[in-house]
Amino acid sequence: MLVFHHAPWSRSSAIFWLIEELGIDYRMELVDIRAEGGVPESYRAIQPNKKVPAIVHDGVTVTERAAITIHLADAFPQAGLAPAIGDPARGPYLSWLVYCDAVLDPAVAARAHGLTYASMDYSFGLFDDLVANLERRLAKHPYVVGDAFTAADTQLASAMHFTMKVMNVLPALPVFEAYVERATDRPAWRKVQSRDAELAAANPWTPAF
Repeated sequence: MLVFHHAPWSRSSAIFWLIEELGIDYRMELVDIRAEGGVPESYRAIQPNKKVPAIVHDGVTVTERAAITIHLADAFPQAGLAPAIGDPARGPYLSWLVYCDAVLDPAVAARAHGLTYASMDYSFGLFDDLVANLERRLAKHPYVVGDAFTAADTQLASAMHFTMKVMNVLPALPVFEAYVERATDRPAWRKVQSRDAELAAANPWTPAF
């Protein structure tokens, strides 16, 4: 049994997309991360910082998007979204999954908040280096790992879509727009976008957001 802890229009939407791509049964538990007073303390038993996403799969709790993605794509190999151990593509696949959490997310957040710093000040490095790295990679490959769509694309394309089209922080370079359009041209993406909009509309914070 898979229980998915989710908040619409949040980082957990990328995991929502992955789950739909895998085509597996799950139960969604909504976490109102924008509620007055914050998320109930009881949720810390699932996620210590009271963030989403989190999953409980057959009694095992997994948090952090990269870890959840690795866990689920490996647990359901029939979907073909993860290079197998021993496949040369496995290294780039894991690298880009972790890069989304360890570099892209904090670098974009720092830029959005106007943080000025030197490359050595923070482990995630410079925003300009992030942009250049993404541009080099996506100019050479249709998907981030290579020629085939993988679970890593659910995380990267989702992050790039939000930070480029909603936050307006990541620059809308032609290679970025082409990649996001290509990666999100999938039924599972459209299903998640529609469902997230429905879930968000049912919450009182939506107009302010």
